[in-house]
Amino acid sequence: MNYQPLLMNFEEAAELAKELGKDTLLGNALARDIAQTDAYMANVGIEVPGHGEGGGYEHNRHKQNYIHMDLAGRLFLITGEQKYRDYIVELLTAYATVYPTLESNVSRDSNPPGKLFHQTLNENMWMLYSSCAYSCVYHTLEESQKRQIEDDLFKHMIHMFVVTYGHDFDIVHNHGLWAVAAVGICGYAINDQESVDKALYGLKLDKVSGGFLAQLDQLFSPDGYYMEGPYYHRFSLRPIYLFAEAIERRQPELGIYEFNDSVIKTTSYAVFKTAFPDGTLPALNDSSKTISINDEGVIMATSVCYHRYEQTEVLLGMASHQQNVWVHKAGLTLSQAVEAADDIKPFNWGSLFMTDGPQGEKGGVSILRHRDVKDDDTMALIWFGQHGSDHQYHSALDHGHYDGLHLSVFNRGNEVLHDYGFGRWVNVEPKFGGRYIPENKSYCKQTVAHNTVVVDQKTQNNFNTALAESKFGQKHFFLTEDQKFQAMSGTISEYYEGVDMQRSVLLPELEEFEKPLVIDVYRITAETEHEYDLPYHHKGQIIRTDFDYQTESKLRPLGDSDGYQHLWNVASGNVEGSSLVSWLHDSSYYSLVSAAPTGSQVIFARTGANDPDFNLRSEPTLILRQKAKDHVFASVLETHGYFNESIEASVGARGLVEAVQVIGHNATGTVVEISLTTGKKYVFAISNKPNPEGEHKVEFNGVQYQWTGATAQL
Repeated sequence: MNYQPLLMNFEEAAELAKELGKDTLLGNALARDIAQTDAYMANVGIEVPGHGEGGGYEHNRHKQNYIHMDLAGRLFLITGEQKYRDYIVELLTAYATVYPTLESNVSRDSNPPGKLFHQTLNENMWMLYSSCAYSCVYHTLEESQKRQIEDDLFKHMIHMFVVTYGHDFDIVHNHGLWAVAAVGICGYAINDQESVDKALYGLKLDKVSGGFLAQLDQLFSPDGYYMEGPYYHRFSLRPIYLFAEAIERRQPELGIYEFNDSVIKTTSYAVFKTAFPDGTLPALNDSSKTISINDEGVIMATSVCYHRYEQTEVLLGMASHQQNVWVHKAGLTLSQAVEAADDIKPFNWGSLFMTDGPQGEKGGVSILRHRDVKDDDTMALIWFGQHGSDHQYHSALDHGHYDGLHLSVFNRGNEVLHDYGFGRWVNVEPKFGGRYIPENKSYCKQTVAHNTVVVDQKTQNNFNTALAESKFGQKHFFLTEDQKFQAMSGTISEYYEGVDMQRSVLLPELEEFEKPLVIDVYRITAETEHEYDLPYHHKGQIIRTDFDYQTESKLRPLGDSDGYQHLWNVASGNVEGSSLVSWLHDSSYYSLVSAAPTGSQVIFARTGANDPDFNLRSEPTLILRQKAKDHVFASVLETHGYFNESIEASVGARGLVEAVQVIGHNATGTVVEISLTTGKKYVFAISNKPNPEGEHKVEFNGVQYQWTGATAQL
């Protein structure tokens, strides 16, 4: 038969070879891969380690082996250099020699172990990448070499995944994607169509209970969003694209890239569209704070979307930011387009709302974006989707955070109001084996670790996964037609018994201000009185306040459970009328000005309490506290000024917003007044009706307020 490598035929490899030595995105990617692979082959050579600690030397050596086999395979096709071919054959033969007799590794968590790794997920990844490499050298092998590598290595691995751990193979889940892609790609590589069919259609071959097509059909919302959030979503893009490319080449009649209304494109764009302006992905659920659109899966997706779907300016902006492309025919197309472009603007996906849930019925994520004349972006995000848990896959693998109506804000190159992300030191073996640290559950998942209201110092849904999975929020309104006044609002109900919440974020562009104001109006209605805490997690140095506070001479935790046990009580002050806290981060000043009715308190706290192993990052937060039945937290975040220590420059260290007041609120609407230092006042109204459209009229303190639509500047 006319065997062709899985992801790159010989003609395409010859085209890519023309980029060798060129100062293009693809040429630079090739130079990087050559330098990296040559160094690894020279320094490590052929080594098949035994079992070791999770995240330790053995784990990382197996991982680096498959990474460099995959690189070597593509480089062999592109450069024709024999050393890359020989490296793959020798290393695969070495693995085939020992694999049949290896005992299972020891599982360090709830995942079943492989023979090389502590969990089958890593074993899936090893087989997937190694199979890609094998397909690149297949045409050079003697029959005896094929038999040893296929019979003593790959067929053993396939048996493990589809028979030994067959109960996990058909799970529609992120891990399941890697399993079916690994088996499918390996099946193609060794000409085992029976295994490919199981990977495509599930063990029952019904296309519904499992398999790649079921994954693509069931895993994402209609807008392409994945319930576990962007961190795990971007991880799913690699197996999707690697398997899809193999399918398109071996079984083009399936039309995989058009399957389910081009769901591969839709779900890729869902990842792209959540990114902050600096390319990092927002930390929804268990998430790294550093994963960005420079991730390998997103690089693949950007290249293939441009090559196979549409050639747009925003994808060119993505590639320009990434300064990287996939070493593949698709990467060549994108690299050439970037090279030919005269002027590429920073990527900007605009404002958007994305649904969550299989039918888009379980809330979602709202994102407002504003770009100024200097191409600087302000972005605000609120989250009110379903609990981001893979509880259906395994009860111990709950990646969901209890953070309904969480708010993140980004501008001037920084996440200003931020999420902590996960508690994990990835692959740092001395830190709990590189796995999730205990504080991930005791702090990072807890509601107080997020920018949303905590009731009676308890976590939403009682920190109960099954209960949380039964709840989800709803979009209240989303308005972006007028770029000078954008707004979004979401609701959650019964995340605390007898308590309903509505959060509205307005982003008006006002003439006096350098950047749009972020107006945060959080309304709570309850059956009885509670203590409400609204944390705002920020970075930087406190510059000033407009109220007195008392610092603690002896540090003590803010509480004894639900995350409060990890927060040091640093200082606090009673406030009335309005409160202002300013801080400096990087080169910008930020002021948070909040309405403060009688009995309000501002607490300054910092992570690090009850953390004997120094697992948590030390980060500040300020907490607005109020005892009430029904209550509205109304705050304005103002970006102002400029600081440059190297030239001793400080401009605009004091903002213009002086005070914020809630004029009133009821079932019809909320009215908020913002006072400036100049004496000028702005008044904004927000509809609280279930259907926020139409005419609204409210009366507070003898004054009538009228407006049309979900929200308005009065």
